[in-house]
Parts: sequence; structure tokens; C-alpha cells
Amino acid sequence: MNGEKNLEMLLKSMKPKHNLGEFVFCKTENLDQLNLSQIIMTFKEEESTTIITKKEVADQLNLDYSFIACWITLTVHSSLEAVDLTAAFSSALSENGISCNVVAAYYHDHIFVDKKDTDKAMEILNAFSK
Repeated sequence: MNGEKNLEMLLKSMKPKHNLGEFVFCKTENLDQLNLSQIIMTFKEEESTTIITKKEVADQLNLDYSFIACWITLTVHSSLEAVDLTAAFSSALSENGISCNVVAAYYHDHIFVDKKDTDKAMEILNAFSK
């Protein structure tokens, strides 16, 4: 199955889940120093490789970060071809002064927001299903 494409269905059934922990975005030049089982995501950019990991892993590896986030997963299986899902939830968060960093993976969309905004972000995202 390739996932849901209908925006109305996606918004009503996205069921956001707060993944416990504190998460950070770091950069590294050397993936060899990392235990990839401890890494949430890697993305190779021109300048370096960005990783998302738990804050405690970054601290153990002495990796720099400046943003401590919570991780929210939209549990609906969204299609990578779905149109306007990211625009809908990011606009709602933005209207409430909440910045979001989005990762679209094969099955789900994942949203990283400032740790201090966790409860408000969950409230806004859950409102779509009402």
C-alpha cells in the first residue's frame, strides 16, 4: 500500500504521537564514529551530514546542537505524493508561533518542534481530527 493521498482523510486520521525524549539536530563529517542504531535520521548535504538523534547521544559524542526538540509522529500512513498535508499542519503551527522541522519518511510524517512548544503543538495537531 502506498499510503493515503486524500487531504481531508489525512487530517482527520493523522493521530499525532509524541515520542518521548529530547531530540537534536547535529552535523558530522564522519559517520564512522556513530552507532547508526542510535540515530533517528541522516541526511547528506553538500556541507556535511545532518543527523537527528537523542540529546543524550549527542552529548555522549560531544556533538554540537542549538535546538532541543520534541518529536511528533503523524501515525497515519501518508503517501509521499500527498498534496498539502505539510502545508496544512505547518500553517496551523505557524499561526500559533510554533516553528516546525518536518521529515517525510516512507510511512509517516515526523515533526520536530521546540521542546517548550510540545503541549501546544499536540493540541493544535489533535484539533484536526475533531
